[in-house]
Amino acid sequence: MSGHSKWHNIQGRKNAQDAKRGKIFQKISRDLYTAAKTGGADPDGNPSLRLVMDKAKAANMPKDNIQRALDKATGANGANYEEVVYEGYGPAGIAVLVESLTDNRNRTAASVRSAFTHHGGSLGTSGSVAFMFDRKGFMVVPQNEDAPLDEDTVFEAAIEAGAEDMQATEDGFEIITAPSDFETVRDALVKQGYELTQDEVTMLPQNTVEVPEDKMSQFAGLIEELEDNDDVSAVYHSAD
Repeated sequence: MSGHSKWHNIQGRKNAQDAKRGKIFQKISRDLYTAAKTGGADPDGNPSLRLVMDKAKAANMPKDNIQRALDKATGANGANYEEVVYEGYGPAGIAVLVESLTDNRNRTAASVRSAFTHHGGSLGTSGSVAFMFDRKGFMVVPQNEDAPLDEDTVFEAAIEAGAEDMQATEDGFEIITAPSDFETVRDALVKQGYELTQDEVTMLPQNTVEVPEDKMSQFAGLIEELEDNDDVSAVYHSAD
């Protein structure tokens, strides 16, 4: 039994790592698609795409995954993908925004609606929750335990680079920018030697809602099912 238990624990950790890796690849695929769609699929002439491809390589993302994202953006192999956003409410009325890339609206809509229904939520109409979110650049500068960073110094560097705001947390500093200023702020901070553990243009909720304890499992199940959907490129929510 002990051998079985050990194998089960190892397998559980591996499954968790695989799931985390899958979510990372999903995000990079979305960024590859967006960069190639707006600036072309040639990294030599598209700095944004080149940056995302560097991230893909650093994450050991398979070349097939990278090419598939580029094919979606360029319509290669007859593929015709479109971006569709779904809005709804999860358990306890938590707002959920789902971005997808699909070549079949009916299939995607049915699977997204099913996920909401399975987990005590409901799919809403266009505009029902989108107004609760703002598209922002978001990056995290981690705190350095050996040589702690001064909050005022980081704040000044971020604001001078063009950031809108900064929030200190237990683990570091969360920096918010306008989407158009994201790359400028990120590049300026990196040039000054700051490490970034997270940097992306995302959807941030204007207000957050605490998930009731009796709804946590249900809510987690909804998010997991949506993120596991191959058509879904990103899931945002207002849960605290």
